[in-house]
Amino acid sequence: MSASAKKIILFCATLAVIGGTAFALSQIKSNRRLGHPGIKATPVPGSPTMQISLPENVADFTSSNMPTSQTVLDYLPKDTSYAQRLYTAPDGLQVMANMILMGDDRTSIHRPDYCLPGQGWQITDQTAVKIPIAGKPTYELPVQKWTINNTYTTPEGQKVRVAGLYVFWFVAENNETDDYGTIQKSILFHLLRHGVLERWAYVSYFTYFPPGQEDAAFARVKNLIAGSVPEFQLPPVK
Repeated sequence: MSASAKKIILFCATLAVIGGTAFALSQIKSNRRLGHPGIKATPVPGSPTMQISLPENVADFTSSNMPTSQTVLDYLPKDTSYAQRLYTAPDGLQVMANMILMGDDRTSIHRPDYCLPGQGWQITDQTAVKIPIAGKPTYELPVQKWTINNTYTTPEGQKVRVAGLYVFWFVAENNETDDYGTIQKSILFHLLRHGVLERWAYVSYFTYFPPGQEDAAFARVKNLIAGSVPEFQLPPVK
């Protein structure tokens, strides 16, 4: 077989693979259905979004509802649902909790390491931990605990260094993970196997404090998560 004939065969085979892949993806998209969330959510009439919420009071924390910034609303897909609350302890410790629920556009769920550096935070440590969640059944929630730091300039021109904690995870119906890559694999598997686009939520808790208080801060954030998760997240079905 001549070299030119081999090139023609290879070219035709490549076109067949590309065409077959495009056809398969178009069939999946046209026949797929959107899965159920792994958090408590109700449809908003006349809207592609859902009503989701975080608990108002948890342990000794009180909270206030925080509106989603216009920058976020403009950046993420229009079928994205949001919930955000600022929790405050009696001694003044504040923790910002945020929940993002995707719709039919999965780009609502983005990589966590994109946003923090864009806001001036440096990631100094990344640790996978599990937080015990009470209920029926009890289970251990896999989360990422990131230690971060930033430097601010006061109105007087003084440089002030602060440390922070960013704790997050992702949850869909009967599925939770602390790994963004796992989401992509799971979405592809469920699309190909069941024709279902999993509806993932991205949940995060953030706080900052003077350097050196990381362990004490995480203990309190951990308790806040353990107390609030049963109020908004559906337990896994084993």
